[in-house]
Amino acid sequence: MNTSRRDFIKAAAIGMAAGPALAGCTGTVAKQDAGRTGNNPIATYKAVLQRSDQRIKSVETFTNGNVSFVRIRTNDGAEGWGQISTYDADISAMIMHRKIAQHAIGKDPADIDAIVDRCIEANYKYPWSFVCRALGGLDTAMWDLLGKREGKAVCELLGGQIRPIRAYGSSMSRSIKPKSEAERLVRLREEKGYRAFKIRIGSVTGHNKDQWPGRTEEIVPTVREAIGDETALLVDGNSCYTAPKAIEVGRLLADNNVCHFEEPCPYWELEWTAKVTKAISVPVAGGEQDNDLAQWRRMIEMRAVDIVQPDILYVGGLTRALRVAAMADRKGMPCVPHSANLAMVTLFSMHMLAAIPNAGDYVEFSIEKTPWAEGLYRPALEVNDGKAGIPEGPGWGVTINPKWLESAQHQISEA
Repeated sequence: MNTSRRDFIKAAAIGMAAGPALAGCTGTVAKQDAGRTGNNPIATYKAVLQRSDQRIKSVETFTNGNVSFVRIRTNDGAEGWGQISTYDADISAMIMHRKIAQHAIGKDPADIDAIVDRCIEANYKYPWSFVCRALGGLDTAMWDLLGKREGKAVCELLGGQIRPIRAYGSSMSRSIKPKSEAERLVRLREEKGYRAFKIRIGSVTGHNKDQWPGRTEEIVPTVREAIGDETALLVDGNSCYTAPKAIEVGRLLADNNVCHFEEPCPYWELEWTAKVTKAISVPVAGGEQDNDLAQWRRMIEMRAVDIVQPDILYVGGLTRALRVAAMADRKGMPCVPHSANLAMVTLFSMHMLAAIPNAGDYVEFSIEKTPWAEGLYRPALEVNDGKAGIPEGPGWGVTINPKWLESAQHQISEA
């Protein structure tokens, strides 16, 4: 990593202003001064959550299409709501009842770390994806219950505060033409006040092939010119490139003042990504797919990326995502959780960003129309003046739509 880039990343992680290396593009690696608490969220919640006689009595799932909600109930009638990771949610719900729920029933939810660790260790023959996706549902339901038990929002349990979080508008489309993409981002900037956007380049696990020939070379300068230099521009490669090709693309991104190159190489090829990170001036982000904490430790120790991106529901819940953020914080690296849809993962990410000391500047906020993610809970998340507000109230601060629950497949594990 060249000196100017290293200094920029370091400054960003501790909340200093961006240097000239990436002027006008503080993007996801700059700190929000108002949110920097300096607290240790893990130590904070461990001090707050005292053991009690409360015990988890049942674990329920409500599954419909891409979404599965989780409700836990305790022996004293308290309840908490969480969400299993989206996509193939019915498989994850089955895993919940076959492999996860048994390790929570009868336990005090304040023992959240021990419960989470037992769910992983007891399933060591079944790593990692669906076990962690199911565990994310249990974990987030426990956090909701614990917040309600303490009369605090989840971010407050972590030492943070309810506040607006700046959002970057995240495009999920590779079918859109560059001119049309630029036009809709400009429109959203005017309507919603976004001051940062992420676009897609290359193709998913594309072996260096673009979505169509020349698209990346066209869309990056087209969007940059349209949104201007005062709006941060991020890109996502979705595991498209070999290291040499990603370095070549990185030069194009640097020429267009891009401040975040996400998952340039196949995510399992850490050494490839590390080469890219060392070679280019644009900060490299990654980790959304990773759910093994040992892999996270290796990634951070070798500085394969500049910006860590745990997905709370892929990694196995908020508890494990906080551990990733803490590893990164010890190395002076910012954390920007992945939250690519408007089911509950974006809400969870906002609570996390409101508390961790190395939070990146923006929460990822999908700009796509996604019918299956609409009307799931109230109040719905919205962006105004470029910011999304954390709902007021204990726990996650939202209520699951009862009509949606009526149409869902219900399963229960209980004592």
